[in-house]
Amino acid sequence: MLPLIKDLLTTDPSGTKDGLEALVRGWVRTKRDMKNLVFIEVNDGSSFANIQCTFDIDSHQETAPVLAQITTGCSVEIKGRLIPSPAAGQRLELAAGEVRLIGDAPEYPMQKKRHSLEYLRENAHLRARTNTFGAVARVRNRLAFAIHQFFQERGFQYVNTPIITASDAEGAGAMFQVTTLESSRGDAEARGGIDYSKDFFGKRTSLTVSGQLEAETYATALSRCYTFGPTFRAENSNTSRHLAEFWMVEPEFAFAHLEDDMALAEDFLKHLFQTALKDCAEDLAFFNERVEKGIIDSLHKVANAKFAHLTYTEAIAELEKAVSKGRAFDFKPFWGCDLQSEHERYLTENLTGGPVIVTDYPKEIKAFYMKQNDDGKTVRAMDVLVPRLGEIIGGSEREDNLEKLEKRMTELGLKPEDYYWYLDLRRYGSVPHVGFGLGFERLVQYVTGMQNIRDVIPYPRAVGLCEF
Repeated sequence: MLPLIKDLLTTDPSGTKDGLEALVRGWVRTKRDMKNLVFIEVNDGSSFANIQCTFDIDSHQETAPVLAQITTGCSVEIKGRLIPSPAAGQRLELAAGEVRLIGDAPEYPMQKKRHSLEYLRENAHLRARTNTFGAVARVRNRLAFAIHQFFQERGFQYVNTPIITASDAEGAGAMFQVTTLESSRGDAEARGGIDYSKDFFGKRTSLTVSGQLEAETYATALSRCYTFGPTFRAENSNTSRHLAEFWMVEPEFAFAHLEDDMALAEDFLKHLFQTALKDCAEDLAFFNERVEKGIIDSLHKVANAKFAHLTYTEAIAELEKAVSKGRAFDFKPFWGCDLQSEHERYLTENLTGGPVIVTDYPKEIKAFYMKQNDDGKTVRAMDVLVPRLGEIIGGSEREDNLEKLEKRMTELGLKPEDYYWYLDLRRYGSVPHVGFGLGFERLVQYVTGMQNIRDVIPYPRAVGLCEF
């Protein structure tokens, strides 16, 4: 395969007399005409930087007709010689001799100017050609690979959990129904209910909200596993923080307790941030300059920090103390409340000055599968909070006692018989096991500084939004 532009830009042609022969293929970012010279900036998406291709019309008059047709957005193939560039700000350029127009681009909607993010969302099929979204795509790609590297190096097995399921892993009910029944829900309910025995799977099914429960079944067979795939939430939340379709990373591992879960989560985040800082330096420099000042420094701080630990009860006490001293929160903190983003940011930015892991939450605000503490009020749950964002990881020790798990499910209105297969893990060789979940888009948001979660996934799915 031919070298990409990122490879060409690292080439050293200084040892050659007339430069190195090279072939460039990509899309035209800009074109400038100066007397007998034509400068074309070409990008193939492999790096943030373009390669400048310089045409001397006096020496290559045969290229003039083709050059006249080239505009921003065109795809081209250009042959020439890589030489040191006399221009400031670039080490190399291509002294071009031949050019072929592959695909023209009349009235191209992504001209070289600052487009609003709203405009780019309306043109999501083309926005990856811009600096911002090309950089987002490369960072997203590197982080995805780093996730697999991290777990594979630690003996975790990659498991593909189902997208269509009959189980609600969160017990919240905000799920997208999957059906082949022709009758609409309203018509069926008017006739006395839906007969799911006639549906494709013979029962009510939905798109998954989490692969955790299925991953647990493999953790209790393979010891360590993880799933990384799409999940779905039918929440009517039209905000910059919510998506209806997003990707989740969910490791599960056996013979472990909450302390092991916390240690793994800390190592995991540090690995991801260190990888991004090392391998995406050029793209992060762009985000640091154009999107959010200081993100590189904040990533370094988290990557090198020792994560603080607080219990939920201690966290609430600190928040209440802050209120007594005049700190105003939109949501008043109290024991039993679910921590809001403003609470989480206070804990990381004002109290500890860095990342913090909050543990032992009230059982009433956590899922049914979390292991209960001896106090009867709290569960062995943990949330990892980071500055600028708040919660980035949520996890827990899973309840491994069959009797306690069945009782908790019944208390929450769940039918244990619907989860017989999950309960079997506690019947046959039960072991203490833990896991956590990380929303991949929230991670990409944090690393890039992008403010809207719809801008860190190629094609966002949200309330009223299912284009492309």
